[in-house]
Amino acid sequence: MTSPDADALTWAPLLPKGARYEAVRVAALFYSDDQGMNDEADLSAEQSGARAPARVPVADGDPGRPQRDSRPPQPRPQEAVGLTTLTARRDFLAANAGKRAPIPGFVLLVRDRQDGDPAMRIGYTVTKKIGNAVVRNRMKRRLRALARELLPESGVRGADHVLIGRNGGIERDFATLRAELAKALAKVAR
Repeated sequence: MTSPDADALTWAPLLPKGARYEAVRVAALFYSDDQGMNDEADLSAEQSGARAPARVPVADGDPGRPQRDSRPPQPRPQEAVGLTTLTARRDFLAANAGKRAPIPGFVLLVRDRQDGDPAMRIGYTVTKKIGNAVVRNRMKRRLRALARELLPESGVRGADHVLIGRNGGIERDFATLRAELAKALAKVAR
């Protein structure tokens, strides 16, 4: 097999004049007729001994960095005070049928589950009307901090609590929100 020239290539006339020569050179690399196959068969299978070892972790781990913390895992702050988080939509809808305490920064919904379980459950919701994801997440963090602080002492035992963020809640001072939540919890506990 001979090396193809520019006329043998069907796409060569479409190339600019200088690129035709380059196309012939590239094609000659692929259509070498000196052996009929590539030159990889001539490579030695032996590896030189001077190479660095592969970066595969050893079985006992990297001695430069601790693999695990030796302390037992600590409970999350909500778990430490006996609060569990609502996640099911039906629980949020059921809480909407309970007592309501609207406050300028948020709305508190409380519904007694009447299942004999004294555990308090808490849910947080902030709609897209409040703002973008950054603003909504900031509002939820503030609501979580309020609930962790006040619900263990002032919350209704055996009830579901839902905090719904409002537009004014993100600008309000945290101390004001704390006082308003304490007032709302006292209102729904009556």
